Amino acid sequence: QVQLVESGGGLVQAGASLRLSCAASGRTFSKYTMGWFRQAPGNEREFVAAITWSGGSTVYRDSVKGRVTISIDNAKNTVYLQMNSLKPEDTAVYYCAAGTTWLGRTWSPRISDFDYWGQGTQVTVSS
Repeated sequence: QVQLVESGGGLVQAGASLRLSCAASGRTFSKYTMGWFRQAPGNEREFVAAITWSGGSTVYRDSVKGRVTISIDNAKNTVYLQMNSLKPEDTAVYYCAAGTTWLGRTWSPRISDFDYWGQGTQVTVSS
């Protein structure tokens, strides 16, 4: 079955960088979109970034543009989320997701657009 396993979270100070990884297994993902979402305590899960499996197209949440980069290593079946200049408001559990929807670079992905989810990795940014 499909497995998405996140890693790379941790406790960092504001201004630091982290790279999250998501190892995907269990099927061929060539027609899939991979995404990252996050959920802070008391908040709904929200979209952060998404990428087509080919890596040719990406879409980002407006508030992270310029600080966050999503990338993919097809040979390793791994998706990355590079986060720079971290802020306390970036504190959340970050989830990797996979789905077959791609609606272009103006698309605002929803939770329901993704079929598979990882267990999440905690990112905590102290001020």
